[in-house]
Amino acid sequence: MSYYTENELSNIGFAHIGTNVLLSRKVSIYGAEHIRLGNNIRIDDFCILSAGEGGISIGNYIHIACYSSIIGAAAITLSDYCNISARVSIYSSNDDYSGEYLTNPMVPNKYTNVTHCSVYIGKHVIIGCGSVILSGTNIANGCAIGALSLVNKSLPEWGIYVGQPVKYIKARNKKLLLLEKKLSQDIFLAKRSK
Repeated sequence: MSYYTENELSNIGFAHIGTNVLLSRKVSIYGAEHIRLGNNIRIDDFCILSAGEGGISIGNYIHIACYSSIIGAAAITLSDYCNISARVSIYSSNDDYSGEYLTNPMVPNKYTNVTHCSVYIGKHVIIGCGSVILSGTNIANGCAIGALSLVNKSLPEWGIYVGQPVKYIKARNKKLLLLEKKLSQDIFLAKRSK
């Protein structure tokens, strides 16, 4: 995989860009001035980042696998340690499917009824391959979403969810919080020894 260099990244025009950002040259970027990238991020081939005025904010230690898309006018937030598997779609804008309005972005706004609601994805969330996250959802810290799931409602923390639409399966193990603490200690010690 070929990644942008640090200098090339700085010329794209992101609102903010951290360190150790591995962004594939095959990622499509729209509205870069509304996109904030933290530290230690990898975004793979054929992903789409399309930010409206609400912006896209991607925290630290995040992987977004190939063919995923993050799209919408309202804010989309990915908190630290998120893992977005391949072909995941996250939307903060949604057409009206009722038939009372026209749909698609080529139709003038006065004939459509698009809603824009923010999406928040908490720390340590993992979203399985092929899942769809709809506008207005809040996926709390520690949630795990199984492959091919539809998230159309907000989810309480530390649960494992699966299905169309998602349903709660069981609690998720919190051992990873100890590993996060250990990683932070190792980073602190490494910086201190320099």
